[in-house]
Amino acid sequence: PAVRHDKARPGVRRLLAAVAGVPAVALGPRFEILGWNRLGHALLAGHLDADSPDRPLDRPNAQRMLFLDPHTRELYPERDKEVRRAVSALRVAAGQHPDDPQLTELIGELSMKSTEFAALWSRHMVSNCTFGTKRFHHPLVGGLELDFEMLQTPDGSGQGVLMYTAAEGSPSEAALRLLAAERGPEPRVLEPERP
Repeated sequence: PAVRHDKARPGVRRLLAAVAGVPAVALGPRFEILGWNRLGHALLAGHLDADSPDRPLDRPNAQRMLFLDPHTRELYPERDKEVRRAVSALRVAAGQHPDDPQLTELIGELSMKSTEFAALWSRHMVSNCTFGTKRFHHPLVGGLELDFEMLQTPDGSGQGVLMYTAAEGSPSEAALRLLAAERGPEPRVLEPERP
């Protein structure tokens, strides 16, 4: 089968830009990052090129980053909790798409390159983690405690938007504002010209 290079729909890209004060990331069905707003990029992957989600050959993958990227490893002080949650969600995806060769390839790559992943994968944990709280230790703004919500698009594509929020008046809200100020305003989403 041909390799699919999904893209975030224009409406999803506009949504990411519209929620500029909230870190937001568009994810594909294999946890590939299809887009992010400036704050989502700054929170999760400021060490990567901001345009990398638009390049299929070096598009970041949230699962791959969690297990194989040194920066991402340091981002989560509660790493044990985070990796268990990630492997459980990947099990759900594998169950929903058992014939997806790219998903199978990702699981094989993580099993070969990460003993941590291989050990967790062998436990057969299954949980669809669509909301909760995550703790971060960000290199620029320090500790954050953020709630997350994973919103699925209704079109059956398996794409979703992951958004993070901080409690009003909390130190985490102040840290997000500081991180946003570091990155500047959200760029305008350019619409393709119509003939």
